[in-house]
Amino acid sequence: MTRYAMITGASSGLGLALAEALARRGRNLILVARQREMLEPVAIELTQRFGVEVLFRACDLGEPLRLSGFLLELEEGERQIDLLVNCAGIRSYGHFLAQEWADEQDLIEVNILALTRLCHALGNAMAVQGGGQILNVASLAAFAPGPWMSSYAASKAYVLHFSESLREELRQTGIKVSVLCPGPVRSPNRRIPRLDNSKRCLSPEEVALYTVRALDRNQAIIIPGRRNRWLARAPRLLGRWLSRKLAGVINKAYCPR
Repeated sequence: MTRYAMITGASSGLGLALAEALARRGRNLILVARQREMLEPVAIELTQRFGVEVLFRACDLGEPLRLSGFLLELEEGERQIDLLVNCAGIRSYGHFLAQEWADEQDLIEVNILALTRLCHALGNAMAVQGGGQILNVASLAAFAPGPWMSSYAASKAYVLHFSESLREELRQTGIKVSVLCPGPVRSPNRRIPRLDNSKRCLSPEEVALYTVRALDRNQAIIIPGRRNRWLARAPRLLGRWLSRKLAGVINKAYCPR
């Protein structure tokens, strides 16, 4: 049976870079994102460049009924997924009370509920198959409270802790679980363009290359960039009250005005 790596949020940015890095290694892919018109050319290009099979499915993971239908298709199909990459995610910036509730709810649906549901569904399938690998994408923001991006930082903290817990729970099933915690990644779609001009930002391709190598080593927590690894440790050294104060000052400075 042909095996596939399934990547959510694969139409652009880090998800696309991870898809390319895996295709370069000869992995067959299933790409998932909201917009079919963005997925189809990506699938065609990766197939032509690397000679792998690339399937795609347009699915809004923030809509539970559509996600249920997609999971049913996977369950009834004959394709074996041995690597799940949960890369789809939504960011929010600014004062929490000023955000539209529909946007906050969409963030929670995608960043937390859809990710957890995919881990449950495909984790069970992997357990039956005798093993597999899950990569959940969190953020450097997961290591400390995040004023002015409260929902986003909290959702990524969930992803970090959930992934570490799953790693221990699923060890005996042959399923390896890792969590990626990148710092800011250059993206043409970012709502804070000033970050893209910062030397602190790695490119999606740099992060993807570091990540696939870390997956080969079955690394638990993947943090690309030496500076980012130091920043991840900082909250433990500074204490929570100082960490949230500093995070608030930094995040507020980058919020759209």
